[in-house]
Amino acid sequence: MNQPDPNNLWRQQTPGSEDWPRSPRPDAARKYFIVSADCHVQEPNDFLSARMDAKFQERLPGIVLGGDGSKLQKTEGFRPIRVGSFTLEGEDLERSESGKTPDERLAALARDGVDCEILFPNKGLTVWATPDVAFSQAMCRAYNDWAWETFAAYNERLSPMACIASGDIDGAVAEVQRAAKLGFRGLCLPCKPVWGAPDHEHINYNLPLFDPLWAAIVDCDLPITFHVSTGRDPRTARGNGGAVINYAVHSLAPTMEPLVNLCSSGAIERFPGLRFGSIEAGIGWVPWMLTVMDEAYHKHHMWVRPKLKNLPSDYFRSTGFASFGEDAPGLALMRDYDLSENFLWANDFPHHEGSWPHSAAAIERTMGRLSDEERGKVLGENAARIFKFEIPDRYR
Repeated sequence: MNQPDPNNLWRQQTPGSEDWPRSPRPDAARKYFIVSADCHVQEPNDFLSARMDAKFQERLPGIVLGGDGSKLQKTEGFRPIRVGSFTLEGEDLERSESGKTPDERLAALARDGVDCEILFPNKGLTVWATPDVAFSQAMCRAYNDWAWETFAAYNERLSPMACIASGDIDGAVAEVQRAAKLGFRGLCLPCKPVWGAPDHEHINYNLPLFDPLWAAIVDCDLPITFHVSTGRDPRTARGNGGAVINYAVHSLAPTMEPLVNLCSSGAIERFPGLRFGSIEAGIGWVPWMLTVMDEAYHKHHMWVRPKLKNLPSDYFRSTGFASFGEDAPGLALMRDYDLSENFLWANDFPHHEGSWPHSAAAIERTMGRLSDEERGKVLGENAARIFKFEIPDRYR
C-alpha cells in the first residue's frame, strides 16, 4: 500500500533521525538491531480443536447464536460479547490480514525494519480464560504444539513464547520442561494464576507454593512474560467509554500485579536467576511502581513480611523488564530511574495498537532524547540478552 488512509496519516509524522548516529529506518546503512518484544500470531480457527480431546470440544472458545439470532463470542471466563458488524479499510484492514504465515511475517518485519520478533497468542489469549486450570493447561499444550509446528524452523527470528497455565503447578512444571526441550525461548504466564476477579482465596505468585515452578523455570533458563488481558476478563466496563476504560484499566493496569508479587515476596531473592516482565502494558507506570513498592516497604515496615535483603525495586532492576510501543512518559523517566537495561520496544504487529508499518516514525517521535547507546538497548540489545537472540555481525 503506497498511501495510508486518512485515519492513519498521523502514523507517518516524525521529526526525523538525520542527526542520530544510527537509524531505525529499514534501508539505513547504519540501522539499529531491532527486536519487537511483543507481536501476535495469526492462528487458524482450528488451532485448538484439531489438537484437543473430544471431552473439551464443546467448551472451547467460539461463536454462538444468541436468542435473538445475533452472534456472540463464547469464552468460559468472559461475559458473552456481541460480535460487532464493522468494516475495516485501508491500513487497518491490511494489519488485520497480515502475518498469517512465517514467510509473510518475515516480509512484514523487513518492511518495518525489525530483525526479530517475540510472538504471543492472538485468538489464543483465551487459553487462560477459565477457572478450570486443567482445561487451561490442555489449551496451553495445544497452542504450544501449534506454535512450535508453525515457527520451529524460524525460531532464530520468529520466536513464540510457550503458554503455561500456572494455576496447575505440577502441570506447569511439566509443560515448562517440555517447552524447554522443544526449544522455546521463553514462557508466557497469566497475570493471575486463577482466572477471575481478585479473590483472597485464590493462590497467587507471592506464595512459596510456587517455588517448584520458579525452580523449574530457572533450571530451564527461560524468561517468563506476563501479557496484558490475561488472568481476568478485560472487557468489564459496558456502555459509554467502555473501549477506553477496558483498555486502560482492565487490560493494561492489572499487568503490574505479578511483578509486584515477585519483587515484594522474596521470590526473586530465592531465585535470583528468574527473568520476568510485563508485555504490552507500557512503561510509564514502572518508575511509579518501583517508588511505591519501596515506600510501602519502608513506611509499612511493621507489617512487611518477609524482610528482604534489598528493596523491592532492586529485584525488578536486577532481572525484570517491561515492553512498550509509544510511551514518551516512560522514556522521559528511564534515565533518572536507571531503567535503560529493563525496557524493551515492540511494534505489536499486527495489532491496531501497534506501530507497524510505520515503526521508524514512531521511534523517531519518541526516542529523540535518548542517547545512541540507550536507543540501542531498548530497540534490541536488551531483548537479545533476555531472550538469547544472536546479534548479527553487521550490527556489532
